[in-house]
Amino acid sequence: MKIKPPKSIHLSNILPREPLLLMGAGPVPIAHEVARANGVIINHLGGTMVKVIERVKLMAGYVFQTKSSHIFGISGPASAAMEMGVSSVLEPGKKALILEMGTFGARFGEIAKGVGADIMVLTNELKPFELDQVKEILEKEHFDVLTIVQGETSCGIHNIHLEEITKYASSKGVIVIVDAVCTLTTLPFYMDAWSIDISITGGQKGLSSIPGVSLIAYSDRAWEVVEKRSTRNPHWCLDPRRADKFWNGHSYHYTAPVPGILAIHEALRLICDETLEKRFTRHLNSSKALQKGLEVMGLELLIPEEFRLNSVVAIKVPENIDSAPVLSYMRENYHVEISGAFGLNIVRIGQMGEQCRDQNLLKAFLATGMSFKKFGANLNVTKGMTFLEDYLVQHL
Repeated sequence: MKIKPPKSIHLSNILPREPLLLMGAGPVPIAHEVARANGVIINHLGGTMVKVIERVKLMAGYVFQTKSSHIFGISGPASAAMEMGVSSVLEPGKKALILEMGTFGARFGEIAKGVGADIMVLTNELKPFELDQVKEILEKEHFDVLTIVQGETSCGIHNIHLEEITKYASSKGVIVIVDAVCTLTTLPFYMDAWSIDISITGGQKGLSSIPGVSLIAYSDRAWEVVEKRSTRNPHWCLDPRRADKFWNGHSYHYTAPVPGILAIHEALRLICDETLEKRFTRHLNSSKALQKGLEVMGLELLIPEEFRLNSVVAIKVPENIDSAPVLSYMRENYHVEISGAFGLNIVRIGQMGEQCRDQNLLKAFLATGMSFKKFGANLNVTKGMTFLEDYLVQHL
């Protein structure tokens, strides 16, 4: 029996009539220039692509704040970049210290176990790591690799002692891998100055590019480990030595995600035009306005102010309210989408890249307040909106 083709349904009949404003923890809205670039196809091995790749590496070096000559784009999400980084410097017989504050810190551990490394997991619940915690372990035991996230997207924690930890670990001869997926360009990040060996980010968060293309940068020290690896890399697509042939040698690795690379080129160009300093300030002001406005309105934030992320704000769900129908109501009636969470009774509002525009912030704030109020939360939405508007005017 032959299988018949399914009934044709145009994509426009599947997508919502009014596009959702994506104000969750990623993906985020993208600029028109990025969207246009994502619709272009060119030869992935031609001379034009060589020029694009060189510009991407140059601009990514600025964004990572590194002079590294080993910066690669990856056909995959930031988790694929995590896999490339971890699997290229860990193998059976090597040891990794995994600093875990939530879902994405834990993912490092899963990947490290998958390549046969021995791991020790140090867990902090809803607070950043202190240098003394790491010192105590590294003074007693040798580790080849340390993994840490700058910002834990799942709960909104900023590892405010990252610089101290990475510099100390590096001084002990440890290869340091940092997840900067939700923090790169939203918070200061200085790969070389902070002695970070492998930096990872995704396109769909702070960079405001498309999902499915990520970036990774290796220090010279980490690249020496990659080149001296004694066992076969468990990956083919995610083998950095093979990737190097394309990104530095301009030869074939696999068919590169051309539209995604063009999109990330434009996203990086817009960041360079804005400058990191102005971008940090924009994210700080937008996030502070949101945080304080939510509290004035009557909602409680999960993380203490001193180590909240600028990029993802975690909000406690008021008592006796189920967040699922609230989020559904918000999507259907306000055409705004924010995120739930991984096990915690919170919702999360993103403040990354194009999310940090006043018109987006105001719409998301109103949608959040009115939707929670609809389901019984005792909130003063008007007071919160007035505060938010005044704050934004003062920080223009």
